[in-house]
Amino acid sequence: MTESRHRPKGPCWDWRVTLIDVMRPELTISVRRDSEETVVALAGEIDIGTAPRLVTAVENALSDNPSRLILDLEKVTFCDSQGLGTLVVLNRAATRARSSLVLINVGDFLSRLLEVTGLRQAFTIRDPR
Repeated sequence: MTESRHRPKGPCWDWRVTLIDVMRPELTISVRRDSEETVVALAGEIDIGTAPRLVTAVENALSDNPSRLILDLEKVTFCDSQGLGTLVVLNRAATRARSSLVLINVGDFLSRLLEVTGLRQAFTIRDPR
């Protein structure tokens, strides 16, 4: 006897795709450059779905050879292990580009996460001006 596999079709399948799209995390990235530094301001979630866009934005910013690359994390609402790993990778990329990566406006959640994972000492963290 053969087993028949049923694949959803029509509105049910479309609804699932729409639900996935709605649940997709967002990260807004804005970049501001001046003669001394580049500020990359983030708003939203840093995770497996958004990390590649963040890496691309920072790599583009580093191509201008700023002496400092500042990540403004004031509006970051979530960061998972992929996000933490991405921050480490970006820190190394900045060092290779002879730039310094500085984290500002690190919220309580992210600050605690960096502390618990032992990564706090790996970063330069400063209060905003």
